[in-house]
Amino acid sequence: MAICAVCGLPDELCMCEEIAKEQQLIRVTNDKRRYGKTVTIVEGFDASDIDIDELARTLKNRCAAGGTAKKGRIELQGQHRKRVAEVLEGLGYRVVVI
Repeated sequence: MAICAVCGLPDELCMCEEIAKEQQLIRVTNDKRRYGKTVTIVEGFDASDIDIDELARTLKNRCAAGGTAKKGRIELQGQHRKRVAEVLEGLGYRVVVI
């Protein structure tokens, strides 16, 4: 049985990621790229506490869009601010839509 290095609880009982979700304020914005393409940007994560790649995979599936996770932020192809905010709030994050 593995023990969490941060809280000292067994991995099955570890609440570190849940606490990290509640403490972070996530910003969701849209940006225009070349050729008039719109990109939804999700930023404000502490990469050490949250698996951004797994979260990006979840958001891409829920929004039916392509995207990437790089430089501590998630970029989704298309205009998905409201949908992303709903999904993140459902997962326990505090979200600000800009």
